[in-house]
Amino acid sequence: MTDPYQPQPSPFITTPLPAARPRMFNSTVAKAIWILVPILTISIGAAVPFVVAAVKGVVKPWLAIVYVAAEVLILGISTAANGDSPFIGMLMIFLIVTSATHTSLLDNDRVNIGK
Repeated sequence: MTDPYQPQPSPFITTPLPAARPRMFNSTVAKAIWILVPILTISIGAAVPFVVAAVKGVVKPWLAIVYVAAEVLILGISTAANGDSPFIGMLMIFLIVTSATHTSLLDNDRVNIGK
């Protein structure tokens, strides 16, 4: 029979730690390179970091699908548009800025959307 007044090990100490969430970036240099992908490819590779993150399990696949659909839509509109419209250039810049910003937030623990 055990003594009820004897201190027992705390379940908070003895339980195993939960598995850590997978990470997208191993270093700051890798993060900088991944952020530069949408910028240097002039939005053609805007969805690439999100597809890689979905394969690694960092984000849910629907987020990568949304980025691929947005990229195909914007690039399709830009090739189908007749004339020189500044609206198309603005859409491309918005895609580049949005993709680079969201790529930098892939390993942020405060962001929960799509993870």
